[in-house]
Amino acid sequence: MPKMIGKIACSLGKHVSTVACGTTHVRRFLHGTYVRIQPSVQEALMEGRPVVALESTIITHGMAYPQNLSMAREVEEIVTKNGAVPATVGILRGQIHVGLTDEELEFLASSKNVTKVSRRDLPFVLSQGLSGGTTVSGTMIAAHKAGIPVFVTGGIGGVHRGGENSLDVSADLTELGRTPVAVVSAGVKSILDIGRTLEYLETQGVCVAAFGDSREFPAFFSCQSGFQAPYHVRDEEEAAQLIASALGLGMSSGVLIAVPCPKERAASGQVIEEAIQQALSEARSKGITGKELTPFMLQRLNELTVGKSLDSNLALIQNNARVGSGIAVALSKLKKARRKGNLPRREDKTPPQPVVIGGINVDFIAKAQNPVILGGGQTNAGRVRRTFGGVGRNLADCLSRLGQTPLFLSAVGKDEHSESVLSYCRHMDMTAILQLEGRNTATYCAMITSAGELSVGLGDMDIHHQITEQYVSQFKENLCQAPLVCIDGNVPLSTIQYVCQLAREHQIAELPSRLEDVVQTAVALACPLLSHLQCVVVTLGALGILLCGKSLGGSILLCPGAPEQAAAASLCATHYPAVHISREEIVNVSGAGDSLMAGILAGILAKHDTDTCVRMGLLAASLSLRSYEPISPEISTSSVSQEQVKSRSWPEAKKSHGPQPVSRCSLQAHNTVGQPHQSFQDRHQIPHFLALNSNASGGSRQD
Repeated sequence: MPKMIGKIACSLGKHVSTVACGTTHVRRFLHGTYVRIQPSVQEALMEGRPVVALESTIITHGMAYPQNLSMAREVEEIVTKNGAVPATVGILRGQIHVGLTDEELEFLASSKNVTKVSRRDLPFVLSQGLSGGTTVSGTMIAAHKAGIPVFVTGGIGGVHRGGENSLDVSADLTELGRTPVAVVSAGVKSILDIGRTLEYLETQGVCVAAFGDSREFPAFFSCQSGFQAPYHVRDEEEAAQLIASALGLGMSSGVLIAVPCPKERAASGQVIEEAIQQALSEARSKGITGKELTPFMLQRLNELTVGKSLDSNLALIQNNARVGSGIAVALSKLKKARRKGNLPRREDKTPPQPVVIGGINVDFIAKAQNPVILGGGQTNAGRVRRTFGGVGRNLADCLSRLGQTPLFLSAVGKDEHSESVLSYCRHMDMTAILQLEGRNTATYCAMITSAGELSVGLGDMDIHHQITEQYVSQFKENLCQAPLVCIDGNVPLSTIQYVCQLAREHQIAELPSRLEDVVQTAVALACPLLSHLQCVVVTLGALGILLCGKSLGGSILLCPGAPEQAAAASLCATHYPAVHISREEIVNVSGAGDSLMAGILAGILAKHDTDTCVRMGLLAASLSLRSYEPISPEISTSSVSQEQVKSRSWPEAKKSHGPQPVSRCSLQAHNTVGQPHQSFQDRHQIPHFLALNSNASGGSRQD
């Protein structure tokens, strides 16, 4: 095993409470008014597994029921068997669904009055709450927004025969020119003008490649069209390389991979052409045009060829599903290899990088010009600055400027903020950053007074929850080789658990496990804060809390006293054991820290002594741990009170005093509960910091 992590440092930044929320947070990805992603598809996307998008007009307008339903099920099964996750796209009651349940597939397959939905139709269909099957164009839009790079269909639309006069050109072609999704199809439908379609694709800047050993461009039902594709790829791996190159360039256009129908089930070109001519003649005589033409032509071809065209249609769809899922799998492997740096390269003698895992924020700081901020919707004169922050980003930035450039693992959206961040952080190693479609890069807005005091702050930081265990685990080799790993406390709980577990598995130096070591570490981390704060509460999970602060008369002062009292105070750390709760009783940990803090603050406001205040907090926390709600409805002035504290028997709170004056910080911490070997492996026992600092108005602040 290569050199392991030398040290794991947990940097617990602001909004620490979001860590605990990691146990219950629900992964959200493009769930909103217009788009719903099926959980299995969303999970695969978040884990970086291959996903294949599938259209639904072939279900709603391409075949009759129940053959269309059995075909849809079979195609999804083929994708699954070949190692990818199918995501059939459809519109149900005004909402785009990326991934359909079997019941939803059957609904679309059996419905008679559903709409054929292309780009132009999407706004109306969604606004009216209608249902429909998505065309190549409509499916490409949904796939791109969901972050699915590979889409399998039967055949794309194109320039209709006589299109030079009618100007009947499918929106599929313009979509390929504006949406970066790879479309795997059996070329262009035979009923269209294939030559002009290829010319139009060239005008749109679409890279077209035939799949296999020949550049012969397939003609849907037939393997040969008489036209050559500009390029060809021999197998799934070459196709994946082509798609990766297109995506890597950031081009806005798509890629078309044209896969010929299996020869043994391909239709005769002459038979198909004769049937096409007859069907076109019938369509003209009946005045069938526009989006109704293709369904009519396919149905009539099936009748005229006595089912041969339909058999070929089924064969090519199944074949495209096999090839497309293979391409998706190859593309997924390629992305992971590039992310991990496993591509063949020259021998690299550079030492392993540190790794920083954490958040990126775009901060907007508004500072008022006048001492008084006017309310009531009035505009205040001031200065607004945009800066870039986030605990993880700040660490990675500073390390990079100090010549220790770390590999930075974080997540941003694909928006104007992410572009600014990536540009500003170009001196850092941002190659592993996760960019997510449809997500907002984390932003924080702060309004501060002219004196520099925070007036109000707003944060949109949900994307930090996307720094998941699955994402971080892709860099396991980097973690194992890194001389240092820093974890921002704002990442999900499961991510921190994963890194800590990785350290334990390889017997790597990590967080302390014995109580006396925990207390010693907590005191050391709290001491620098006490130069600026009245006291610091360090939460130790099942072990209780450690209260660090300035002591006078044997009790730590939760609020500042007179100047002469402060001068006489000494530093002290007191360990308060937690209220015992069995694992079976714990329902939800997300509000325990907030309940603890509120209980302490309630005691302060009621002017109770320090021990009572802390134990009121511990009572409140114990109630919330047993509640499905973050803040237990059982918390009240009767359940959390001085009387309740006095009615209980509490383990002794043990104190240790520092020998130095308050201006210096040197506390000696001891095991205070007589259990020198109590385990500290549970993640809920990692220290959190709640700092109390009294302001001029007598209130408190939690950081």
